[in-house]
Amino acid sequence: MERRRLTAAVEDGFTHTFRDPLWKDIALDEPLRGLYLHKTVQKLDRIRQNGPACHIYPGAVHTRLAHSLGVYHVGRMIMRRLIATGAEGLDETGIRSFLAACMLHDIGHFPYAHSLKELSVREHEELACQLIEDDRTLHDAIEACGADVGMVMAIIDKERPADGQCLTYRGILSGALDPDKLDYLNRDAFFAGVPYGLQDTGYIISSMRLHEGRIALERDALPSLEHLLFSKYLMYRNVYWHKGVRSATAMIKKALLMGLRDGVVSFDDLYFIDDFDFDRLPDRNPGYEPFSLIERVADSQLLGRIWYRPYRQDGAMEKACADLFSRLDVEDMLFRRLRERYPELRVHEVVIDIQEPISFESDTMILCEDGPRPFTQVSTIFNRDVARQFTSSLRTIALYAPHYVDEAFAGGIIEDGFKN
Repeated sequence: MERRRLTAAVEDGFTHTFRDPLWKDIALDEPLRGLYLHKTVQKLDRIRQNGPACHIYPGAVHTRLAHSLGVYHVGRMIMRRLIATGAEGLDETGIRSFLAACMLHDIGHFPYAHSLKELSVREHEELACQLIEDDRTLHDAIEACGADVGMVMAIIDKERPADGQCLTYRGILSGALDPDKLDYLNRDAFFAGVPYGLQDTGYIISSMRLHEGRIALERDALPSLEHLLFSKYLMYRNVYWHKGVRSATAMIKKALLMGLRDGVVSFDDLYFIDDFDFDRLPDRNPGYEPFSLIERVADSQLLGRIWYRPYRQDGAMEKACADLFSRLDVEDMLFRRLRERYPELRVHEVVIDIQEPISFESDTMILCEDGPRPFTQVSTIFNRDVARQFTSSLRTIALYAPHYVDEAFAGGIIEDGFKN
């Protein structure tokens, strides 16, 4: 009887379908359809999932709305699997809260949010919970799904208190094999037109079990987890951190940093806006020259990468640029030196880019013949040292400027100013 009720929570009444190019038919019941159609969720259709990647990969114009629907779909697949395997500790309210959290996990996102993570911007999970708390209609739409509003927020935002069952759902939504990652790797690769992120999602989910309140994977599926981590590496190397994508990202970051420093914009001006609002920032601040970088990105007029090298943890330039606002000072110094040869150069056209550290480690438990063991103890490829090497091989420090700036000249200035 208990399993039948749990099954009903993910099966009964799922007669509304949306056609998704990646997952094909995605089914919802009437309350979840109402949640999906809520204006706060629909706003995500005006925020590109991969930001400026479309300037390099023209097909990558998919939105956070499509991604959120995909995360819900993969999350429902996972719940169906866990119920079928007799997972203990799950109940109807928790399952429905998890499905709602999958749908809502990105509603706090604003354009280029990831680019500003180094600043004290509020996390999108925190902003998502604020939206839920402040909007009674969204609150009601969640409750109509048979979900608990407090649990939904605690699943989304890891900073909120959570009990055992809630921690289980939170771990499923934000773990190494979470529906977020299983959707975005597949979806981003699909729309970028590259093979790197494609996963055998059905097989991975069919190999999942719930072990001590956490997702575990059968031993036979170990290569699939290794493939997922390697796919993540390849997607960062070829798509997310492509030098053109990094140019656009760094240009946007430079424009916003200068705007924040000069009091032209505040963090509150960035929260809860969409791509269309963001693209209007130059029009709303006429005459503020750094915002021309936003217009240039929109027109695919990207700065060139004129110098770069692998990131060094103890590098003098890295230390000088550790804080984003101190990075502006370094850029100003380089600008003054470069302008001696290039008088037409503008201060906002000299941009330093350093990628944030990315983890390729996994704490997933693997169900072996002799009992559960951590992934890093079972995998012959992804031990912790190798995972760190993956990270270090990707990170660079780079200088972007107009294409007419000579690479050797710029490199000489940098080497002269930052000897170590």
